[in-house]
Parts: sequence; C-alpha cells; structure tokens
Amino acid sequence: QVQVVESGGGLVQPGGSLRLSCVASGSIFSISSMGWYRQTPGKQRELVAGITVGGITNYAASVKGRFTISRDNAKSTVYLQMNSLKPEDTAVYYCKLSGRLISQYEYWGQGTQVTVSS
Repeated sequence: QVQVVESGGGLVQPGGSLRLSCVASGSIFSISSMGWYRQTPGKQRELVAGITVGGITNYAASVKGRFTISRDNAKSTVYLQMNSLKPEDTAVYYCKLSGRLISQYEYWGQGTQVTVSS
C-alpha cells in the first residue's frame, strides 16, 4: 500500500516563503508523476504544479514564477518551493502520486494547511 505524506505547511506573512515536502512510501515513486494541488472551502481542488517522471514541469498561471516543483527520486520526495506568497495562496495543499502499471493509479496525501496572513 502506498502512503503519501505532506509536511511543511504553516503560517507565513505576505511576501514570505515556505517549502512543502511530500514523501511517498513504496517502490513506485520513480515511475510516477507527482502533483501539488490546493483547495479552499467551497471551491474545487486545483492543480498548482506537476512534474513528470522525466522532470517536465507545469504550473498554474497564478503561481508561475513564484513556485517551483522538484523531485528527488532517491528520497521518494517531491517539493514545492513557494516564494512571494500572497493571501490568495492560502489553502490546504495536497500531494498526488499517479501513473499507470496494469491500470491507472493515484494516491493522495492528507493535506497540509498553508496560511498567508499578516
């Protein structure tokens, strides 16, 4: 069974930085795409950033130039470096591991709260 665990959330002032981490158990991390999503009350979960097995990244327009996603396959960990944070970045951030073996699979973490406020 794959477990996905996020960490690194917290309270930060506008303009500040945070780095989120997501560790996945099991042996499929290196063959899986990874993504960071966020959700606020009453809204749908949205993709923030994604990274493929080959290291190709994509970002939501709202975070491009401020957030950076990276992965360390040796540590089965994906990171989200968040700079120049804004109050509208406040959300619960979730990590997703996905891919295909015999069939499609995806695993989600429990989420970590990020609050940007003065």
